[in-house]
Amino acid sequence: MGLTRQYLRYAASALFGVVASVKTNICYVTLRGEKGRYVAVGACEHVFIWDTRKGEKVLILQGQKQEVTQLRPSPDGLSLAVGYQDGSIRIFSLLSGESSITFNGHKAAVTALNYDQLGGRLVSGSKDTDVIVWDVINESGLYRLKGHKDAVTQALFLTGKNLLVTSGKDTLVKWWDLDTQHCFRTMVGHRTEVWGLTVLSDERRILTGSADSELRAWTVSYVSETEDPEEPRLKKAKGPSEESGDEEEESQEHILSCQRYGSIMREGRDRVVTLGADRTRRFLACHGTDSWLEVFCVLNEEEISKKMERKRKKAKKKQEEPEVEQTLQDEIVKFGKIKATSKIKSCDLLLSRGELKVVVLLQNNSVECFSMGADPTGAGAVESTKSSRLTLGGHRSDVRTLAFSSDNIAVLSASAESVKIWNRSTLQCIRTMSCDYALCSLFVPGDRHVIVGTKSGKLQLFDLASGTELDAVDAHDGAVWSIALSPDQRGFTTGGADKCVKFWEFELVNDESDAQSSRRLAVKQSRVLQMDEDVLCVRFSPDGRLLAVSLLDCTVKIFFVDTLKFFLSLYGHKLPVLCMDISHDSAIILTGSADRNIKIWGLDFGDCHRSLFGHDDSVMFLQFVPKTHLFFSAGKDRKVKQWDADRFQQVQTLEGHHGEVWCLAISPNGDHIVSSSHDKSLRLWERTREPLILEEEQEMQREAEFEESVGKGDQPVVAGEKEGEAALAGKKTIETVKATERIMEAVELHREESDKLEDHRALCKAAGKELPRKIHPILQAYGNISSSDYVMDVIKKVRSSELEESLLVLPFSYVPDLLTLFRDYIRRSQDVELVCRCLFFLLRIHFGEITSNHMLLGVMEDLKGCTISRVSEVRDVMGVNMAALQYLKREIEAKEEILFFTDATGRFEEKRRKRKKKEKLLLTLA
Repeated sequence: MGLTRQYLRYAASALFGVVASVKTNICYVTLRGEKGRYVAVGACEHVFIWDTRKGEKVLILQGQKQEVTQLRPSPDGLSLAVGYQDGSIRIFSLLSGESSITFNGHKAAVTALNYDQLGGRLVSGSKDTDVIVWDVINESGLYRLKGHKDAVTQALFLTGKNLLVTSGKDTLVKWWDLDTQHCFRTMVGHRTEVWGLTVLSDERRILTGSADSELRAWTVSYVSETEDPEEPRLKKAKGPSEESGDEEEESQEHILSCQRYGSIMREGRDRVVTLGADRTRRFLACHGTDSWLEVFCVLNEEEISKKMERKRKKAKKKQEEPEVEQTLQDEIVKFGKIKATSKIKSCDLLLSRGELKVVVLLQNNSVECFSMGADPTGAGAVESTKSSRLTLGGHRSDVRTLAFSSDNIAVLSASAESVKIWNRSTLQCIRTMSCDYALCSLFVPGDRHVIVGTKSGKLQLFDLASGTELDAVDAHDGAVWSIALSPDQRGFTTGGADKCVKFWEFELVNDESDAQSSRRLAVKQSRVLQMDEDVLCVRFSPDGRLLAVSLLDCTVKIFFVDTLKFFLSLYGHKLPVLCMDISHDSAIILTGSADRNIKIWGLDFGDCHRSLFGHDDSVMFLQFVPKTHLFFSAGKDRKVKQWDADRFQQVQTLEGHHGEVWCLAISPNGDHIVSSSHDKSLRLWERTREPLILEEEQEMQREAEFEESVGKGDQPVVAGEKEGEAALAGKKTIETVKATERIMEAVELHREESDKLEDHRALCKAAGKELPRKIHPILQAYGNISSSDYVMDVIKKVRSSELEESLLVLPFSYVPDLLTLFRDYIRRSQDVELVCRCLFFLLRIHFGEITSNHMLLGVMEDLKGCTISRVSEVRDVMGVNMAALQYLKREIEAKEEILFFTDATGRFEEKRRKRKKKEKLLLTLA
């Protein structure tokens, strides 16, 4: 048996080139005690914290695989909740940058996240139409609320009442009573999707934005606050609201009434993208799909009364009736407009030190910060000033070409508006030069200049030392699709949409712009090869003998470089060949096509060695690893794959990009790969020393597919639970399945050990002395603990957010053993809270089986007695602790007041002494 060929694994090394992803929102965060300076944005699967003053990245919250879709900082500013594309939610600490809490409940992307006033609860809405309320302190899900028929766009807690209001793309706004977990009111006054929702004026007004230019306002009045004689008036008001369709039908339980109050007209005609207020709910911002942000100010009662007084005076002067009605326009006034440099995708407001700070996330991979005066009493709109802009860290559009320098240090990336040079080791942008729409590029030998081929047909030559454009040559009448450096490094060739392949040579010419007699680099055309179709790609063979040309007619023509005579024609692709590469020994040529296939050809006779189904979409780029027959391919299916051209098999798949992969570049030593994608990101992959075994890699892929299929399957049904508005918050995942298996194994081990212990006692009794007993290896590893303590340890290690789902799929045959163990734990006062949580959940889902099982009657009676007494003890301890904490709080406050008065007295005495000294000095001078 021959040796198995080993490969070295390539692993993700870094993500750069992205300032902010457009699929997520932007928000201000408090870091190092400073407000209004740092902003959090999603960057593919990570979260970046940017310092807006310095324009630097100060913290990276590391994600896993899924793209970030929603961000929300906690009220205390110490943590950040992050929602992902797969429906998971992670809570990161902004102090350490690590995540300790993970919630899995949604099946689709998270679209709404909000904390309650104290930060103890978190509500999430998703594209799967569900709303879930999570307990952040206990790290578990409370309940799932079902009712929306389309994606949830916003979910907000009300601070005064235990209520929740949600909006969705199903045109509905729903009110939920969280005490009873049901929807008690549905507002149907919208005709299109409700894209935005916010609560204003001490939760007496709610404002909604939909697909038109109207922001609708609704008055909220709580029925419990009205007097009994006013009830008939509320019922009378029902008729008109029904006719206008602004209020729901009569419901059995009245908690609040919600009536249409008026509307504010926006200047934008398109749909609302973001509608939000700052944390004081003083200012309101709204934007559509364009580059304008409209800011409104919510006036307080004093400002409204002054405004109404002015209105009455004007009405008296015009000899009109002095009765002036208060409208919505008197409460919410236009404050100002902000013009961004590109389309706005998200915004956030912060009122800090008498100044309104506004940060906007733009579609072109940039962030802009504005500041406005926070005084709404001035006449006219308030002017905004741009305070900072985050642009250096990435391109404004997709990167279409990449190149490595010969020393493996510099990386070139070019897009529709600029060329950037990056330092590979630090990932810092060291040069930015504006250019036309770039399609191909290369480093000139010596790495001091770069050449870029553009969509307009130009070749642009840049000097890296000065960062200036030296020359722009009109090379082709159409787009320059491909550029290839000749093996002798004295020139290069280009292929364009004008059906020509042109050969160019480097030369030194006198620099006319420089007064001194200096010479600069230039290019001159030497030969032209006319083709019958548009040229898509050109490549030299490393021995300098052959030139491969890919044409729009799906064929590849091979020519001799010296005579330009035709040598071979490679045909077999069904769609045009978009990329090619030739191996270092000039023996193999690879072709990648829009038909998703990669073909491996021999260059001696032009025979096809193998056709591989490469990607699920067009193959965009191919390149050999230098001095090997291994190659990498990139496709529109968001994947980068490694292949072996000798064995015709796939070696590795590099996943990470969240958009189509346009191109890649491999360093000359083969240790690094850079790839660019439609998600605006550049990813660096590094060759590790870890060997890669194909069989193990395939096994890992199968395991990953199985784990994905577990989460996508049908969720288990809870026995005895009716299909209603409320349900369990969690969902079945591979982690919950593994946790269930661990609990089952622990219970089985406990059964075995219990039987062995009984047999051992019988033997000891028969022998009349204590005999040595063999302990299970697992229990020995845990420090010779008992089997019941081991079961408790396993239950403790289950994540709090996954505990209910793990117990839900547990077979009933294990429940009697668990109930017996729970009785023992409670009698010993061991983890009473956790045991009670598990006990009550098992009783709820297995109520029928437990009550019909006479064997469990004694256990249940014991549990009934000891549980009540132990829970009462725990409650008493908590009460004592609360009283002690309140006492300490009062003591600290009293001490702080004494210290404050002492400091004030000391400062007063110091001022008096200084004044007396000054007076004495003046008297002596006089």
